[in-house]
Amino acid sequence: MSPHTKKHPHLDRLLKRAKPVTLDHSSKVLVLSDLHMGNGGRLDEFRQNSELVKTMLERYYLPGQYSLVLNGDIEELFKFSLESIARQWSDFYDLFFKFGQNGFFWKTYGNHDAALLDEREYRLASSLVESVKFHYGDETLLLFHGHQAALFLWQTCSMFNRSVIFFLRYFAKPLGIRNFSVAYNSRQRFAIEQSIYEFSNQSKIVSIIGHTHRPLFESLSKADFLNYRIEELCRAYSTADGEKRAAIKLSIVELKSELDGCYKKGKVSGLRSGIYNNLTIPSVFNSGCTIGKRGITALEIEGSTIRLVYWYNGKQNRKFISERSNRPMELDSTGFSRIVLNEDSLDYVFSRLHLLT
Repeated sequence: MSPHTKKHPHLDRLLKRAKPVTLDHSSKVLVLSDLHMGNGGRLDEFRQNSELVKTMLERYYLPGQYSLVLNGDIEELFKFSLESIARQWSDFYDLFFKFGQNGFFWKTYGNHDAALLDEREYRLASSLVESVKFHYGDETLLLFHGHQAALFLWQTCSMFNRSVIFFLRYFAKPLGIRNFSVAYNSRQRFAIEQSIYEFSNQSKIVSIIGHTHRPLFESLSKADFLNYRIEELCRAYSTADGEKRAAIKLSIVELKSELDGCYKKGKVSGLRSGIYNNLTIPSVFNSGCTIGKRGITALEIEGSTIRLVYWYNGKQNRKFISERSNRPMELDSTGFSRIVLNEDSLDYVFSRLHLLT
């Protein structure tokens, strides 16, 4: 091991103790994280997209024979009591359990719902674990929330959580103060993702996380992906004929506009290793969250394919940049639509991981 290689004892422990699940060519899995379910009031961030989440679970994933992993911060226990959450979203708990009939249902805990470990009457207690380990042939995908990478925070989690819960529930909540979360701190967010990236590369595994609310596909953020795509199109432009050149030029204009939007929100660093000529190793995926203003992101695993998808209200008529040039698919006549933002073969992901680490 290189003297510069960092050790990640907390993450090593997660890998060793993870609940094992075997995937095969027929497996279908949905991964969701960061629902932050509250009491249904105006400060409940889940409320905005709750109908979308319920519809897609009931009418797409459940009949589609998907298993389900809820990857942490499902309940917002920093601001609300478990009793008020369970009372408001009782039908969701019933729905979650139904996925066990398709194969399995597991729920990891995050920093906002870690207090569930002390709740003996918690309805999903039988499915609650800290991490899940998917065996895909000889390869491993580790699912955990991601807050464990913040070593100091996790070591002081018990004391910290009690203080934060007291402040948010009795001071911030009545005043309408926005939720405290690492998701809103870009520097902390990157540090956590970078730590998990290093651990995954050292362990030669794929990590699937939540926590930061930022979707990642093959360790690439949206800004990273757009930059790579523009570079590819620029290379293709030089050898294309007149008609194809016009199409490529139009695509580049659209991509640049989308990229400008990313940077207006604040530049987000990618997870480049800095070792292999800045080649990004596809070892970290993040399902994003379900409390986005326009919709929600999720990860799907279907057989040997992993994909990042986006669900939204189809009436918004929003333009999307997709690696596969996919068009949105409306779910029956619900008004909700799904689009594949990116997808790839797990065999390719692991081949690249092993060749570059």
